[in-house]
Amino acid sequence: MSLPQSSSHRAARGRRRRRAERPEALRRLLPRAAVVAFLAGGTTAFIAHDKAVRLSIDGTPRTLHTFADDVEDLLADEELGIGDHDIVAPAPGSTLHSGDHVVVRHGRPVVLTIDGRRHQVWTTADTVAGALHQLGVRAEGAYLSTSRSRRIERHGMELAVRTERTVVFVADGREHRVRTNAATVREALAEAGLALRDQDTTSVPPDSFPREGQTVSVLRITGGKEVREEPVPFRTVKRTDPQLARGTEAIVQQGRPGVRRVTYRLRTVNGVKQKPKRLHSEIVRAPRPQIVHLGTKELPLSVRGADHLAWGALARCEAGGRPDAVDSSGTYGGLYQFDVATWHALGGRGRPQDAPAEEQTYRAKKLYISRGASPWPVCGRKLHG
Repeated sequence: MSLPQSSSHRAARGRRRRRAERPEALRRLLPRAAVVAFLAGGTTAFIAHDKAVRLSIDGTPRTLHTFADDVEDLLADEELGIGDHDIVAPAPGSTLHSGDHVVVRHGRPVVLTIDGRRHQVWTTADTVAGALHQLGVRAEGAYLSTSRSRRIERHGMELAVRTERTVVFVADGREHRVRTNAATVREALAEAGLALRDQDTTSVPPDSFPREGQTVSVLRITGGKEVREEPVPFRTVKRTDPQLARGTEAIVQQGRPGVRRVTYRLRTVNGVKQKPKRLHSEIVRAPRPQIVHLGTKELPLSVRGADHLAWGALARCEAGGRPDAVDSSGTYGGLYQFDVATWHALGGRGRPQDAPAEEQTYRAKKLYISRGASPWPVCGRKLHG
């Protein structure tokens, strides 16, 4: 009896070295091993190594006979690859005995979106309901993108869950509280029995996701458009003029403002008028620039026969010593109160009150040479002290 036992032990050691052999090869060997064991009288040793075990894979059980020494051998014999997310009980290194029950549950990837937040998770549950329970997802009153009873295949699935939340809407002076699993603020608003009319909107984007405890204001908006005509300022263009005395500025073209037509949007939000918003504009009339000539001509300051007179005293009497003085009628201007016609006759340009004080005094001296003190009937006596 010793020879068959020795052969049996050598066969067992060989089987441990060949854990990865296919079950079909093992099954082909079983009848032969039985015949050899029987003929050699080793029936007892053969039976001692054969184990009847129950193997459940993802909830489907079956009973099989195996010569595997431990759970890992069994899994290898059955060609069951075990991944990082799979569960095996007992553990793969556990010794295997006849009558043992080995459970294998494969992990399944689930792309889980909860209340708009996307996650990649794994579960060994084979149904949606089981996965939700295993992952600790509160599903009471929740919206699910698929049936709870749907089976989760080995390749996994995508699952969207919208839990029930409390949202408060403030509309028309009242609060409206609603429990909802809606995907957007607009849908939750409809569930609360509220509607957006015309230009109405909400304090958050209507298509945004409503969060737990969120308060959303409904904005009642009315309004229209208004067209206004507004002035366009003119620009001033300055050019040198050698015919004008240095320091003299003469306006040769009066500026004229343009006109711009502007369209505004007017809005009233919950009864409160908002600042108008400009939509577009167009130029109806272009502005005309104002052209100013700047004198560059050097004028003599001396006039023979008039330099010795008290021109400062005359200027103080006529205009308070102010070169830009203008009388109440607007007819006379400058230090010596020239009228425009006289000023031009003396070679001046523009208005006398716009000319420098030196030019005004020079032309007053020329006027005195031709007409004496008569142009200043009241203050003329000041010329002689």
